Order: sequence, then structure tokens, then C-alpha cells
Amino acid sequence: MKLAFLSSHGGSGMRAVLSAVQRGELHATPVLCISNNSGSPALTHARDAGLDTLHLSARRHPDPADLDRAMLDALHDAQADTVVLSGYMKALGPQVLAAYHGRLVNVHPSLLPSYGGRGMYGDLVHTAVLAAGESESGATVHLVEEGIDEGPILAQQRVPVLPGDTLATLRARVMAVEGPLLVGALRDLGGHAPD
Repeated sequence: MKLAFLSSHGGSGMRAVLSAVQRGELHATPVLCISNNSGSPALTHARDAGLDTLHLSARRHPDPADLDRAMLDALHDAQADTVVLSGYMKALGPQVLAAYHGRLVNVHPSLLPSYGGRGMYGDLVHTAVLAAGESESGATVHLVEEGIDEGPILAQQRVPVLPGDTLATLRARVMAVEGPLLVGALRDLGGHAPD
């Protein structure tokens, strides 16, 4: 399994996967990190981990079809066979979606289909969960398709919403399960560690 990552900010899911590979818990070769944010901490972390990195954004490729093609070319050049979205805040183009159908994986900070879709990401999800008075939340790993947060679910992990929870405490509890959940889903997709 040759992994590429798409990340807009910190890339906590990518960091968890890279750590699992380093510990021998996931049999995969990380090859590339692409970000739409040239100042993304994920790019710095990926470079420090020895991955190739690339900044691709609408600023550099104003035509969405050109951006889609540039991303697809970069993924092919890196020989990536699986793409992990780790806090990537942009919709993917049709060429990338078609070329990597069934091999595009995202982790989302809720129990999809609840609290998914346009405008539901990061702290906005946790704020909505708290405002609704939910008794549980969690994380979902799913395949990426054209709709936002609508692809088939690969794995979910539930966490309680506790009395007195704040945005920070709920975020920390959900983030604690996201990495292991993502690693487990990638293992199921073919990244089994050797016996």
C-alpha cells in the first residue's frame, strides 16, 4: 500500500498513520503529502518524516479542471495507490475521484451520517453536537465519493458526551479515537502488518 495524504492544516490523521507505519503496525509506504495551504503544519511534518510534499491550490491553478489534473498527475508520479484525507478542506475533482474510487479514505469527527455534509468540519461538528445535547459522538472513517461525507462507512468509534463537556474536552476525546480508527481501516483495506 503506497499512501498519499491530503491535508489543509495539522494533519493529525496523517501523523497517526505515519507513527503506525514507523511502529510496524501498518504495512504501508507513505509517499506524498499534498496541501492547499502552503503554511500547513502537515507539510512540515511530512517533510520531516521524509515524504515528498506539494502545495496545490486554486491560487496556483485557478481552473478547477487544471487543479484536478495537477493533483492526479502528482498522485500518479508518486505511485500512490491509496489516498488519505486528513483534514483536507476542499472538494476533490472528478478525475481524482474516478482514478482512486474505493481507495480514497477520510476520517470525520462525528458518527456519520449525523453532523456531516457542507459546513460540518472540525470544531463546528463538536459545537453542534454539544448544542444538540447529544449523549454520544465519535469518529467515522469512510470512503470518499462525490457528495460531502456521503461515501460508504468503513469504521466508526463511539465516545460519550459527558456532563460538563466543553468544546476542548469533546474535541480531545474524539481526536483520541480518530487516529487508531483510521489506522485500523487502512489495515482492513490491505495494509496488514506482516506476521
